[in-house]
Amino acid sequence: MRLNTKLVMIMLSMLIIAMLILFILNQFSQNDLVQEIQESSTVVSKAIQLSVEDLTSETDVESSRLKEYLQQARNKGISQINIINNEGEIINSSDPEQVGKKREIKKLEKGLKASRRGVDSGTLKPYDLVVPVIVGDEQLGYVQVNILLDNIRDIQHANFVRRLVATTLVFLFGMFLTIFLARRYTSPIHRLATGVKDVSEGDLSVTFDVASDDEIGELAQNLNEMVEKLKERELLEKRLYEAEHLSKVGQLASGIAHEIRNPLNYISLAIDHLKSELLPACQGRGAELESITNTIKEEVRKANYMVLNFMNYGRPLKLRLQQVSYPELLDKAMTILEDKLKEARVEVRREIPEGLPPMLVDPELMRNCLCNFITNAAQAMPQGGTITLGAGVDHEAEEVRLSFSDQGVGIEPQDLEKVFQPYFTTKEAGIGLGLAITERIIREHGGSLEVESSPGNGTTFTVRLPLR
Repeated sequence: MRLNTKLVMIMLSMLIIAMLILFILNQFSQNDLVQEIQESSTVVSKAIQLSVEDLTSETDVESSRLKEYLQQARNKGISQINIINNEGEIINSSDPEQVGKKREIKKLEKGLKASRRGVDSGTLKPYDLVVPVIVGDEQLGYVQVNILLDNIRDIQHANFVRRLVATTLVFLFGMFLTIFLARRYTSPIHRLATGVKDVSEGDLSVTFDVASDDEIGELAQNLNEMVEKLKERELLEKRLYEAEHLSKVGQLASGIAHEIRNPLNYISLAIDHLKSELLPACQGRGAELESITNTIKEEVRKANYMVLNFMNYGRPLKLRLQQVSYPELLDKAMTILEDKLKEARVEVRREIPEGLPPMLVDPELMRNCLCNFITNAAQAMPQGGTITLGAGVDHEAEEVRLSFSDQGVGIEPQDLEKVFQPYFTTKEAGIGLGLAITERIIREHGGSLEVESSPGNGTTFTVRLPLR
């Protein structure tokens, strides 16, 4: 429901409630007023009846009868009853002091007229009801009844007070309802404003809760769509930056390959030639010379591998997929790393189940990935330790899972999201491309790479590769 529709319905509801309450109170007031008039009319009729009886009675009637009746009739507004003869003399009255006084017949206005006598303060203006008494064709006199309308005033006042109270209550209810609605609608608006502020500061993880179908809910939905578009734009910009960066790295890699790889190949060939020429001639120092030449070739291989990392990261990968057994692939990687791991006092433990199906991968690229995982694990344990290589098959997800766990120093929580970024490294000697290239190779195979680590408790990398 739209917000303006809700407000109109609330205003109409308040108006209907107020009109209904005032109508009910008015009905009660009318009923009270009619009942009061009926009771007052009955009392007046009784007073006139007594007065007529006094005028028409041939015997003396006790004058105290009107006085006694007046004591009962005061509650209904009758303040005085006078019986006047045709000469204008008051022959009987509820007030004994009025007996014998004269009234000017000409000034006696028949019917209900305002009284000329003074009244007490706080009392409504009195009225005189003058009724001629006629028997047959003869007029015997007049009956004068002095009436006060205080009861009617009290009824009207009570009705006014009730209407005032009802109107005040409706107004207060409207105020509380307005405050409630204001808080209800300003609170989500405040949350939206806070979320928009966070988005403007660069936090695109904000999600706006669509809790209603009014304008506020529509605004929250539009803001969510805006945040999604900003995420897509940020991702596109990131990809464009990476593409530009890869292009520059590719140019750099080409230069490095041209300037460095040829000398490295020459050095490697020269070392092989020296080994073949010098080792037979130096029988006494053959072992020492072989160790030195092997060390030189290993350093050349490391330098060549670094150049290959540049080249592989800066150019598109060309996969040469083959069915490869994981244990055999691991054996080839361990042949290169075995001496280095032994020197670093690092033990490799395999937990590979029998019957593990072969993987459809590029053997050379996957071997580079294994070397990166094992080398990084060894470097994370400067005092030595154990590297656990695990494997398994998830038939439901149709994937092979390879794990690489170490007992090293671990990775800080703030660095976990950066380990696969190019040129990010925590090592003094490193260019930060090893894991970036590894993650890219696995992604090109249709797999994924995950990392779990905590400082001081080691690190585990998990590779997921599709079975087919």
